[in-house]
Amino acid sequence: MADKMTFQRYEIKYMLSEKQMKKLQVLIDAYMGTDEYSFATIRNVYYDTESFRLIRRSIEKPAYKEKLRVRSYAPVHGSDSVFVELKKKYEDVVYKRRMSLPEADVKRCMRSGAPFPADSQIAEEIDYFRSFYGKLVPAVFLSYDRAAYFGKADHDFRLTVDHNILYRTENFDLGSAIYGTDLLGKGYYLMEVKTAGGLPMWLTDFLSEEKIYKTSFSKYGAAYLDMQRNGKEAKRYA
Repeated sequence: MADKMTFQRYEIKYMLSEKQMKKLQVLIDAYMGTDEYSFATIRNVYYDTESFRLIRRSIEKPAYKEKLRVRSYAPVHGSDSVFVELKKKYEDVVYKRRMSLPEADVKRCMRSGAPFPADSQIAEEIDYFRSFYGKLVPAVFLSYDRAAYFGKADHDFRLTVDHNILYRTENFDLGSAIYGTDLLGKGYYLMEVKTAGGLPMWLTDFLSEEKIYKTSFSKYGAAYLDMQRNGKEAKRYA
């Protein structure tokens, strides 16, 4: 049976300098606990059409957009589990459906177009997405080092900090080494706040004092724009 999870929440992003991150860490240590997947190097393979329809649509900032990716929190091979994630955003609300399956099954189904071997509503939604867009192929391998936290007073309040955000358009193996083009630059961090409601006062005060404002930075979007600027072509599975 696939491990099924659904999420519905706001996701707000902020860019921090190294100095600001050090100040924030003091507050995080006081108000938040460490998440299950904290201090992991996350690996993602984003799938798209041959013409990059999904990401081209996304960077136009429509009211509704969606993406499909396969994610692991460690190097994986064969029978190791990975997450297949369908992420949708309408207005400012993010809806995520994900399921866990063996890496070999996911790779086989994505290559062949066969339905996922999971009897669930989430599997049906993801299979419908794949059917709607037609052939989907690996577009970008994107990795980053993540620290993840949950609120001590409100466990539904989550906060993640990513750095060393790298992408490449070759070698989409989730068990491979980490390398690629840096999207942020040294000394910068991407913080994502994930909440069903508002921000806690301690975080609001910090953002105000440091004059930190929300950003619409998209990792896959930034990778695609860099590819366009540099004339790179994605290398696909055969």
